Amino acid sequence: MQTVHNHLVTIHKCHIENTEHTLITDISWTMHAGEAWLVTGSNGGGKAAFLSALAGKYSIIPNKEDTGTTEEPFPLYSSVFGNSVEIVSLERAAALIQEERDNDESEYIEGGVDTGRTGRVFIAEPLTGSYKKGQPVPEIVKRIETYPAIKLCGVEKILDRGIKYMSTGEIRRTLLARALISGKKLLILSDPFAGLDVESRGILLDFFNTITGRQLSAEGTDSAYPHVILGMERYYEIPDAITHVLEFQEGRVSFSGTRKEYEQILKQRETVNAQTREAEKETFTTQINNLRKENEIINNGPSAKTSPEHEPQKLIEMYNVNVGWDGHKVLECLNWTLHEGEHWLIRGPNGSGKTTFLELITGDNMQVYCNDIRMFGKKRGTGETMWEIKAKLGIVSYRLHVEYRMVGGTSLENVIVSGFRDSIGLYGQATDVEISAADKWLALGGFAGKENESFSDLSYGEQRAVLILRAAVKCPPVLILDEPCHGLDENYRRKILDLLETVAASGTTTLLHVTHENDEVLPCEKHILELHPGETPMYRILTR
Repeated sequence: MQTVHNHLVTIHKCHIENTEHTLITDISWTMHAGEAWLVTGSNGGGKAAFLSALAGKYSIIPNKEDTGTTEEPFPLYSSVFGNSVEIVSLERAAALIQEERDNDESEYIEGGVDTGRTGRVFIAEPLTGSYKKGQPVPEIVKRIETYPAIKLCGVEKILDRGIKYMSTGEIRRTLLARALISGKKLLILSDPFAGLDVESRGILLDFFNTITGRQLSAEGTDSAYPHVILGMERYYEIPDAITHVLEFQEGRVSFSGTRKEYEQILKQRETVNAQTREAEKETFTTQINNLRKENEIINNGPSAKTSPEHEPQKLIEMYNVNVGWDGHKVLECLNWTLHEGEHWLIRGPNGSGKTTFLELITGDNMQVYCNDIRMFGKKRGTGETMWEIKAKLGIVSYRLHVEYRMVGGTSLENVIVSGFRDSIGLYGQATDVEISAADKWLALGGFAGKENESFSDLSYGEQRAVLILRAAVKCPPVLILDEPCHGLDENYRRKILDLLETVAASGTTTLLHVTHENDEVLPCEKHILELHPGETPMYRILTR
């Protein structure tokens, strides 16, 4: 049996860089057998870069002053895992969606539908290599469900569904199943619980504790079970098996030690944060009211505002809505109305139709035109343009995030200005008023002085925070939030939730909010649309 003194990964006085920049300036860290590590830290602080470096995406290089010395007690960088490393992350999920879009051949296929790779084919690829359409299906693909990883990740029912038709949570579980089947010796799970429902989260927690427990009691890297490093934006629902924590802030290691030591530090920070939160919320209220007035100037007229003297208008109406494909019912006989000032929480398990429901509103699901759906008093498909609808919507979604990642090096200032134009990227010159408003929103979100930085250079969580600001910038009648806090660290998450609550309280914007996290439900969300797939009816309307 190995002792805890055996090194699995050693990094001593090194830095981490990509082809253009140094991402982490100085790091020394050792992972021993018998330890289970959590890697955490602020958005953009270095956590994602460190995990990517362990997976071989970035370079781990000895600092110049240490190169060539003979006095080091161990190598400057070594890993017993070599290339046998697999990472599952939000970034990998986004890249997978982009791959499926790039390979879409619907326009060349009779009937116009290319389902793309199924979950079955994708999960089996580490065992079969890339499988091309028209080739005989390898036998192992046909029986992939016999692998324990399939049941462990809860993907049995979606194996034959195209990846492009999966929900965010289903894609994450599919990636995890593929990682387990790959046979790699080290699995890096970066923010694995984001987008997972309660059942899936429980499965993953049990998996982590079980796999880690078996690995820690096994004989080193020859074990049949992989080592697992967990990356989390927030210190929340941490598996019991975690023994050590590595934290990054501003491109440096800010903590490395035992779990118990880290939890003591967190308690001290929570006391400080509680003292400043209320003052920050008051500042939000003043600043957002001022920004709303500026927005009226941009729109050449006052924003609509609910008042006690008039009956709230119907913003969105759905009558007997049915959506599905290939015999699979996603939404059935749905009747629902959104009145201005009624803030709604949308909830349900992965694959229940939450994103489909929102895409009927945004127009990203074409089945909107074969249903009775009315937006701001007009039935969809009766002559209104997409731009007329989107002018009244602010949107934060996984789909939007993926599309914006494909644009490339748009500046943060232009990302925010594009919220006024409802475009992905900015086409045309921004006005002075738009630039002024964009810079103020960036400052409100914690990005003061970063207006000219590139969106693509930000961490995934920082990108999501900027997209939330983009959605809110025009104070839209309806703000659609599909898991908005994906990838946000605790500081950004607290700031964004307080910001959204303040936006709702302004009276100009009505929220539609999808989240699996109970502590992300806003106090203003008194109405609930709860989806129940496979049941009759398939939804319930509740209040709280």
